[in-house]
Amino acid sequence: MKDTKQHQEQSVSPCAACKLLRRRCAQDCVFAPYFPADQPNKFATVHKVFGASNVNKMLQEIPEHTRSDAVSSLVYEANARIRDPVYGCVGAISSLQQQIEVLQTQLAMAQATAVQMHIRHFSSSLFTNSPEHLNASTSSSEAANSRQGNSVFSMDMLNDQPNADAFWP
Repeated sequence: MKDTKQHQEQSVSPCAACKLLRRRCAQDCVFAPYFPADQPNKFATVHKVFGASNVNKMLQEIPEHTRSDAVSSLVYEANARIRDPVYGCVGAISSLQQQIEVLQTQLAMAQATAVQMHIRHFSSSLFTNSPEHLNASTSSSEAANSRQGNSVFSMDMLNDQPNADAFWP
């Protein structure tokens, strides 16, 4: 009973593809599950770029469980081709890759600035612990040892930080 009702509904309201192609929507219409009647622009765009017969062939050649993803890809590519007839979605991908490169450059610059600020902070704290500020009872060898341990050029400077690896990509 349900099957008959669905068939009657389909014959009363054909899918967007059958409506655009002005044909009767059969019960086993390959377009009906993916191009509902309430979304006519979806099929119109795909039809304009790829053609109904090509879309029909593509959908019939792939397994049913992947058809929904294929239709989504076709719709995306068709919309991209309408916006940019030459490059289509490749143009959108290229634009996004350029944005990624710019953002990565900005991130590297921000990380370098953070390292420079860290070094400045570290070197300024060195001057507050310089031998001039140490007690008079501290020997010169102890002062030399304290300066060597807090050297600005020490490679171990970032190892003490919990997120030291976050500074480097």
